[in-house]
Amino acid sequence: MEHATKTQKPKWRGERHSAAWGKRLSLVLLLATGMAFGQRWNNPMSGESNGRFSSRIAPELSGLLAKAHQGTTHGQTVKVIVQYKQVPTAAHYATMQGRGGRLHSKLHMIKSAAFTIPVSALAALEADPEVASVTIDHPMQLMDDYADAASNVSAAISAGYNGAGVGVAVIDSGINDSHPDLRDSTQTTSRVVYHKDFTGTPTTNASGGNYDLYGHGTHVAGIIGGNGYLSAARLAGVAPAVTLIDLRALDANGAGSDSTVIAAIQAAINLKNTYNIRVINLSLGRGIPTSYTQDPLCQAVEAAWNSGIVVVVAAGNYGRLSVNGSNGFGTITAPGNDPYVLTVGAMKTMNTYSRTDDQKASYSSKGPTAYDHVVKPDIMADGNAILSLSAPGATLEAAYPGDLVAGTDGANDYFRLSGTSMATPVVSGAVALLLQQNSALSPDQVKARLMKTAYKSLPTTSVAWVPHLTRNYTEFYDLFSIGSGYLDVQAALANTDLASASAGAALSPYVVFNPSTRTVSLVNGNGAVLAGSVVWGSSVVWGTSVVWGSSVVWGSSVVWGSSLPWSDNTSSAFSVVWGSSTGTASATSVVWGSSVGTANGAFSDAGDDEQ
Repeated sequence: MEHATKTQKPKWRGERHSAAWGKRLSLVLLLATGMAFGQRWNNPMSGESNGRFSSRIAPELSGLLAKAHQGTTHGQTVKVIVQYKQVPTAAHYATMQGRGGRLHSKLHMIKSAAFTIPVSALAALEADPEVASVTIDHPMQLMDDYADAASNVSAAISAGYNGAGVGVAVIDSGINDSHPDLRDSTQTTSRVVYHKDFTGTPTTNASGGNYDLYGHGTHVAGIIGGNGYLSAARLAGVAPAVTLIDLRALDANGAGSDSTVIAAIQAAINLKNTYNIRVINLSLGRGIPTSYTQDPLCQAVEAAWNSGIVVVVAAGNYGRLSVNGSNGFGTITAPGNDPYVLTVGAMKTMNTYSRTDDQKASYSSKGPTAYDHVVKPDIMADGNAILSLSAPGATLEAAYPGDLVAGTDGANDYFRLSGTSMATPVVSGAVALLLQQNSALSPDQVKARLMKTAYKSLPTTSVAWVPHLTRNYTEFYDLFSIGSGYLDVQAALANTDLASASAGAALSPYVVFNPSTRTVSLVNGNGAVLAGSVVWGSSVVWGTSVVWGSSVVWGSSVVWGSSLPWSDNTSSAFSVVWGSSTGTASATSVVWGSSVGTANGAFSDAGDDEQ
């Protein structure tokens, strides 16, 4: 995928960004009220028993549960995911039907099913010994687009790697497989080998064409595997011969739910051997209502990871969201908060081919994650103003025609988008190249290698000017902003270091604040300061400063600038990220808790004019 704006800056539409920022501002107002749900556990990665719900009903449903007990539900319904203690049977479904529930999807991979139920049924579910947990079936939203020379993709293509034989499942708004850039080298057969819809909504427009009615999934697919046929190869994707599997979990408005995404993940696992699916791309996300250990969406991505599929997830586009001066920290979205998956933040190229002047995009979400304080993102990739494939007549293209770009046939074959949604498929394409080179690599080995070989010579700070917001954003290049650094495909392909192949060997660590020393320490999945039981601390080769860079980690402590939110544990910003003055997380650290019951705002922007 070439940086199409090297010689011409993109055209921007101020009203679009005003609307998107308005939605973000509404989140600030919600979060500033202190509305949050749940409570963090002492050690979220250890599986300690104190990490369980106080009841079978998730804290986010406590208000509705109270109504159920009081008999004041007035016919209200709620969409939920019910997780059982065993794979649900016909008897379970009959019981739920008797309670007024309507089945949407069977999610047997995680012993669950999605229902719409009367709120009054929550009391019965709370008392049902067959039920393990009940959570909201959260609305799901997209994120968005820029990518190429900075990631050294051309070197991989020159070396003969193009993703051939590797299957990538795109769980998104669908893929318009009629685009010539998605055909094989003979231009006779589409490389999108499978379609399935999980939304239950129309899959074609009024003219009977275009499986992607929103326009986002086709764009993502082009970044991963477009072959550049209608751009004389100038706009080819990272892995231009890859096989694509289209699992449509988002509708014509870019919206879906936990259950549609989980069902799509379940399908990817079932189809793994049929299409050699080794990668799942999730350029989507939502707020974090609870610890990842209790979140069905996170359980689903872990199931995919454990099945041998690398799950690549967008970090989120809320890096400008500053609650009580938190400067966008703590805004990673789910399921990018899960320590197994490879979570991607967005960089921008500054309109040059050299990566030495590239900077972090100010909208890219930052860690640590809510509840669990997992170190995220894991890696950065170019995601700003990316030109990739269009889906003619789709919602995004119709709304923002100024971002359409003509191909060699004179038609509007390409479209410009920005965001971590566009950085994510860059990394998914890179994963496909690594697996083409060595199919024996496990997901953890892929994650570790990409993180270790990431480009780390980044600035300490940078300033981004955002014209449509008429303000500057100062970016720090700490552990929670850039993770392990900037994707370098050439370096990853040249590296032969092998981490442990076992699932969980490359878990992203979490962090603990020490109020007496005012330091933040990295802690591994077993609850110990990183020393030797995981990949990152096991040797000089995989030491923390090797993976994350010596400029962001000293020993086991995280290094940060003096103006970051945790520099003063008496500040209101500190409590947003850490929860309390002692550094012990609590409900106040849940940046996303208050918005989980509604669509989380515009994760899809047709560009972002940032300088």
